[in-house]
Amino acid sequence: MSFQITTAFVQNFSSNVQMLVQQKGSRFREAVRSEAVTGDTAYFDQIGATTAVKRSSRHADTPFTETPHSRRQVTLEDYEYSDLIDRQDRVRTLSDPTSFYAQAAAFAMGRATDDVIVAAANGTAKTGKSGQSPVTLPGGQKVSVNASGLTLAKLLAAKEILDAAENDPDEPRFLACPAKDITVLLNTTEVKSADYNTVKALVAGQIDSFLGFRFIRSQRTGLVVGGSDRACLAWRQSAITLAIGQAPTARITERSDKSYATQVYYSMSVGATRMEEEGVVEIATQA
Repeated sequence: MSFQITTAFVQNFSSNVQMLVQQKGSRFREAVRSEAVTGDTAYFDQIGATTAVKRSSRHADTPFTETPHSRRQVTLEDYEYSDLIDRQDRVRTLSDPTSFYAQAAAFAMGRATDDVIVAAANGTAKTGKSGQSPVTLPGGQKVSVNASGLTLAKLLAAKEILDAAENDPDEPRFLACPAKDITVLLNTTEVKSADYNTVKALVAGQIDSFLGFRFIRSQRTGLVVGGSDRACLAWRQSAITLAIGQAPTARITERSDKSYATQVYYSMSVGATRMEEEGVVEIATQA
């Protein structure tokens, strides 16, 4: 039970419950591929690039070309939220707090989903028939700090890495970074210039799209490399998969064992994996 409900008891100062500042739900769920799965563990099969064989003579034997197969493993994790609202609390507050509790729970589930996605983007993926082989993001997929924040040069480097790996240019690309890095980028001469920035980010006060990336601001703790360094993440949409065993589900019920208090309960089961290293780039930045 939340003992902090007493702070919302009727006062002459306010008659409404106010949601404090927070990230309201997930910002990354629509930026990755989503798959409904069953069970505790899911596998996603992949087919790699193959090579055409040049025909050397007439009536030659049919060549055999082996098509590379691989798979990625995702382990689902369960998340829960629960809090109680006493019958007396409904009397002492001018507004029923139940819907606000449910909203706060939904926001929390969304933030947890983002943490799962961020951890998978530049974390260790599991590959092989049974997920027995760990795969880390290689150095070739990382743009170093170089004692600077997010710059045009780093964005161009990330774009080059994705382009050189033949990532489909027509597939949506995203770039997640903290507010600090967006501020640094907005202060660069190139971004201030309308010749470089067709979306005129300074007019809107934020960057939405630039160099083919859709920017997503995030303050989640996963966007940290170490110390004062931060990590911006660039990826194409299908390079990261969110496995959904159970979408966020809410139940609001009366608990007879808790003096008939109302319980607000949320739960979900999700997991995520990086499908291929070539589709994700980590950009290290520093204040």
